[in-house]
Order: sequence, then structure tokens, then C-alpha cells
Amino acid sequence: MFFQNIYEKGLAQASYLVGCQKTKEAVVIDPRRDINVYLEIAERENLKITKVTETHIHADFLSGARELAAATGAELLLSDEGGKDWSYEFNHTGLKDNDVFKVGNLKFEVIHTPGHTPEHISFLLTDTVVSSKPIMIFTGDFVFVGDIGRPDLLEKAAGITGTQEIGARQMFNSLKKFNNLPDFVQVWPGHGAGSACGKALGAVPSSTVGYEKIVNWALNIFDEEEFVNTLLDGQPEPPKYFAMMKKLNKTGPAVLGGLPFPAKLTMSQFKNHIDNNTTIIDTRDKFSFAGGHIPGSLNIQDNSAFSTWAGWLLDYKENFILIASDHRINELNKALIRIGLDNISGYYHDMDAWANAGHELETLNQITCQELNNKLENDEVQLIDVRGASEFSAGNIYGAENIHAGYLLNNLNNISADKEIVVHCHSGDRSSIAGSILLKNGFKNVSNLTGGYAAWMQECGKNTNTLKELVQ
Repeated sequence: MFFQNIYEKGLAQASYLVGCQKTKEAVVIDPRRDINVYLEIAERENLKITKVTETHIHADFLSGARELAAATGAELLLSDEGGKDWSYEFNHTGLKDNDVFKVGNLKFEVIHTPGHTPEHISFLLTDTVVSSKPIMIFTGDFVFVGDIGRPDLLEKAAGITGTQEIGARQMFNSLKKFNNLPDFVQVWPGHGAGSACGKALGAVPSSTVGYEKIVNWALNIFDEEEFVNTLLDGQPEPPKYFAMMKKLNKTGPAVLGGLPFPAKLTMSQFKNHIDNNTTIIDTRDKFSFAGGHIPGSLNIQDNSAFSTWAGWLLDYKENFILIASDHRINELNKALIRIGLDNISGYYHDMDAWANAGHELETLNQITCQELNNKLENDEVQLIDVRGASEFSAGNIYGAENIHAGYLLNNLNNISADKEIVVHCHSGDRSSIAGSILLKNGFKNVSNLTGGYAAWMQECGKNTNTLKELVQ
């Protein structure tokens, strides 16, 4: 048997290529949209991808299942569980609970595991040449390492009211199936640490059923009401784009037939986009952005959270351009393609040349912890903590208001026009995004707390007049 875990750090997303080395057939589970990685592995290992499948209708990335099936001629196997409202709306071979499909000598048993979503299925793998006992389970967003999938996304992200408690109770029952599996079965989930599909995902890529029974909190609560309340409490804010992913993955993502590459803009082309109010995403680091940027541009740094924040802030119906270096544009483009943001009109690479040509730049002020401390004592600022609600509850600067950076646009009427606005997160990355949002929307007296809450705790954390720790 051939097995490879393909992990994409930006979305903390795992997909899998599993092949029978005797028959040279292979299946890909939960593929991402830029499919070349699977084609290259299959070619290198002399395998033919004959089947493509996925565990559920994904919320956090645009599925590559349809793209890969079109490129390889593979059979597309998708869940037919969950009822009419959760049926895929394009051609596929349906899978239901207890169905079996084979890839050469590899047997995959389908287990319906609702909870995260109604149609969710998992795949139990047996290498029939070696043993009659299963060796792996691919759990998607059902069981993670140390955590389980959240059941509230349909309600919070997709707007389907009344579903989160139903999902939590379905998850409670689905875990009984997991508990009945042999302890030696390897667990290969769809996500790792950093994903918004759970609240406490482990950083190691895989586990075993037996290990999860020991360490996973969800497998150690046996009262259903306690389980439901614990599961629904403290889930992170779902990114805005999750609703779009649900819709597109259900109806069928457009088949690209290859990755489009953004055009490299000349200075005059770049200026035309600025004059036409095209949305500009500046991917430079927060300090470069603060020192000088195009007025109205948004700072989404080129780091592991790039695609998530692009999904929070960009409109799927409007074109946008990037400010990015030549050597990074390919990876940034793929990060956007993975969440269906195909409407990129190009990129500009040389901000030094732009500045040297005399074009106007805007700055984002920086403020130190001590400067903030002094201004808080004199009530001179409106302090906005743009971290998640659970982070804020764990500890916050006295006087701060909690508005998650992704919800800032919906709360502009709560922002003071008379005071200096200071934004902060844990280290300054998310607050740079928040600061750029405020500047773009006409708030000029905006500062970012240098070093964020982490620096505050080091420099001013013992000052009880300016720190409020919330004890749960």
C-alpha cells in the first residue's frame, strides 16, 4: 500500500493519496483545489488516480474533488447522506452508511458520522492483502487529534438556524461508532492546529483510536447534556467566507482546468486600478505597511493566515489586486484559489518605485504600551481588542472593547470619531488588518499597539489599574 498525507499549512488542511501498489490504482480523499500535487505524486509513484472522494461539504476551503476527477477521469464518490438539503448538485456516485468501495486490494468502508455536518462520512480502510482488520480511518472534520468537529457552522456561518444543537447531539451519537473501533486503528483527520473547524485541535498530524479515547475531551464526557454544552461553548468565530464555501461546494465549484496566473502590473496599470477604486490587498509585513502604503489599501500579510483573512475581507463579486513580491505571487495566488477567490486582476511588486515616483502614501501610527497606559489614564483613547471572544475572556486590558477584526466592518458605528482609536490583538498582526480597515473607512486618528497584548502583559501587566483578568 502507498500512503501520503498532503498538508496545507495556510488552512491547516490535510488530504490523502492512498494507492494499491499491486494494481497501481489510487484514491484521493479531501483534495484541495490546486491539484497538481496529487498528479505529481501519482506520476512519481506510477499510480493512476481512479477514485476521488471527500468526507463532507467543506466550509473552510473550495474542494478540488470535481477538478481532480475532471483532470484524471476518476470516479467521483460523494456522500448521499444528510437528506435533500445536503445533497451534492452535480454528477457523482453516491455513498451511504455501510457502503464499501475498493481501490485495488484496498477496501474502504463508509461510516455515516453526522455532527459537524448532516452528510458527513468517514472512511475505514483495510489493506486486504495484509489483514482482514482495519488499519486506518479518515475522519475529515469528525474526530481531530484531541478535539472534534464543531456543529455550529451551519448556523453561525451558513445562517441555517436551529442546527447547532441538533448537530451536537448527532455528534454525541456518532462518537459511539468511533468508540467501537479497535484501539489500534490510525486516525487521519482533515485538519490540524490552527483550523477554525474546532477549538482545540492538536498539532500532530495523526493519532489512534485508543489514544483519542484517553486524551480527547469529547470521548471522556458521557452525559449528553454536558457534552452538548461543552461542545458549543467557546468555539472560535467562523470566517465570513465559510458560507460561500458551503454554497459553492454543494452546487459544484467551477472546473479551472489549470491554475490561472495573475498579471504583473506596470506602474501605469497599477495607477489605473487605484483611480478606479479597485480593492488593494497589501501583503507586505505590518511594519512596512505602517511606514507607508496606498491610501485605502488593506493589509493582509503574507503569512500562514493569509487565505483566511482574505476570505474574511474580500468580496467574491468584486475584483481586487495584490501588492506582492514576484517570488511570492504564485503561492499567494494558490492560497486565494483554494478558497475560490479567482477574481484577482493582477499584482504590483515595487512599492519603492511607486514611492520614489512621488505618489502619495499613508501611514498607520504605532503606539507603545507605556504611551497607551498614559492615554488610558487620561481617557484619551478608544481601545479596541480585535482578538476572538475566547481570547478576550481569558484576559484583557482594562477599558478595552472586544470587536473581532472580522466583524469590524459591521461595527463602524460603534467607533468614536472624536478620540484616538487604538487597536490591538495578541502580537500586532490582526490589529494591522483592523487598522487598515479603519483607515480605509475614513478613521484617520488610528494607532496599532506595538507588540499587542503579549507586549502589554510583559510591560504593564502587573498594573492592576489597567489590567482586568476574567476568572472563569
